[in-house]
Amino acid sequence: MTDGAKSWLLHGGVIIVLFALQSVLPAYHHGNLARIMVLASYAIGYNILFGYTGLLSLGHALFFASGMYGMGLSIQFLGLSPGPALLAGLLAALVVTSVVGFLALRTTGVAFMIVTLMFAQAGYLTVLLFGQYTRGDEGFVIQQSQRVFAGIDLSDPVSRYYAALVLFGTCLIISLVLVRSNLGRVLVAIRENEDRVRMLGFNVFRHKLIAVILSGVISGAAGATYGLLFGYAGATFATVEYSIFPLLWVLLGGAGTTLGPFMGVLFMFYLIDLSSAVTSAYMLIAGVALVLLTLFARQGLVGEVRKRLAPWLP
Repeated sequence: MTDGAKSWLLHGGVIIVLFALQSVLPAYHHGNLARIMVLASYAIGYNILFGYTGLLSLGHALFFASGMYGMGLSIQFLGLSPGPALLAGLLAALVVTSVVGFLALRTTGVAFMIVTLMFAQAGYLTVLLFGQYTRGDEGFVIQQSQRVFAGIDLSDPVSRYYAALVLFGTCLIISLVLVRSNLGRVLVAIRENEDRVRMLGFNVFRHKLIAVILSGVISGAAGATYGLLFGYAGATFATVEYSIFPLLWVLLGGAGTTLGPFMGVLFMFYLIDLSSAVTSAYMLIAGVALVLLTLFARQGLVGEVRKRLAPWLP
């Protein structure tokens, strides 16, 4: 069996397993996994920029929140149904990502990281400034009656789970196709040696901009879906914390691996969940576990599996 066939079989198997789990998981883990799949989609978007292109962004909360508020505000004030509202969220993320990418990519290295952080902070302050519409830190609830898509009530746990799976499966397949495409190979080459890619005649700025836009739109789609499925949009999702989370998830799962973001979110989510059940100092336990993982599995969970057992993993 070729490496490509193995990859498609593995990723298809992951989606099938997640589909089957819907009918056997207890209610608590059922809801958790739906949330994990949406957040893993956000991490997949981040991984395209950081893991495959080598650009460290601290501003992805801006893209996540753009999708969320584009969707939520269009429902609240324009009366759009969930389908058009999701498209409005994607459009908002596309516009914001294009502008930020075009400006931020005029810098490199640490400067790029700082500029994206500044844009994210500006976005957070904008949410607070227009609090009469966004409700600021308090946020606003999207009513159950506003979350019915094509006759399907997305507030229903089963419908919510399947919607999260559709988003995650789509993002996972996009990531896999990208990795195996010429564009993906150029992005990896930019990560490894940008000057050589430029010498070969490739337009590095254009390819980086494509990576930023693709990464931001996927993150925006995750934000819009999160707000719609869980019925809430708030300024918390625009804070620096939500820019750090995807970086942490990708590093834990394995930067530059297609399944790494999902494993990173799954590991981090349940590490905190289980630790909090034992002690109020759960962040200390989580911190120790993360330090140990960083020391002894430097390429992340999936990255170490690829290094030691399955070099064909994308």
